[in-house]
Amino acid sequence: MAATTGILLFDDAEELDFVGPFEVLTAAASVTGEGRTVTIAEREAPVRCAKGLRVLADHSFASAPALDVVLVPGGIGTRREVTNPVLIDWLRKAGAQATWITSVCTGSLLLHEAGFARGKRVTTHWAFVPEFRKRPEVTVLDGPRYVRDGKLVTSAGVSAGIDMALWLVGQLHNPEIARKVQRYIQYDPSPPYTAEV
Repeated sequence: MAATTGILLFDDAEELDFVGPFEVLTAAASVTGEGRTVTIAEREAPVRCAKGLRVLADHSFASAPALDVVLVPGGIGTRREVTNPVLIDWLRKAGAQATWITSVCTGSLLLHEAGFARGKRVTTHWAFVPEFRKRPEVTVLDGPRYVRDGKLVTSAGVSAGIDMALWLVGQLHNPEIARKVQRYIQYDPSPPYTAEV
């Protein structure tokens, strides 16, 4: 499927929350020869991310194309953007037309505010689970790397967005393409220090 994915950017977004899925989705486009991924921010100005990376989005809200997939990263900036009516309104409109609405980490907070996570099962960063559970009309799961409920797919923190994006590639194309992308980006986690010595 020649899908257009839009990754929402905002100040204090967590870098790997969007760069990890960006790598997966652009690698899928390279492998298949179809699809594109663009970044979108409220304004045409550099976005300063949580760890200091500065990014210039491809589009502002005004110039963004129609999207098949919406991806919302997390980061400390979500706590501010959840009260940004311009961002929430854009997200609500873009998501209404999309086939898939996705988030990484606390990006699920913005999807809840836009209405997509209400009455759904979601996940988020483990440290935000207790706070998110205080919000109405949402079931927050603690433990899964990603959770699908209808066209909504939410993932846990940071690196879990890579897992979600690989699953999404399997839905947009097929599992074999997802496996090729996983091999291409050499994603085979074997973290150090996980065993007691």
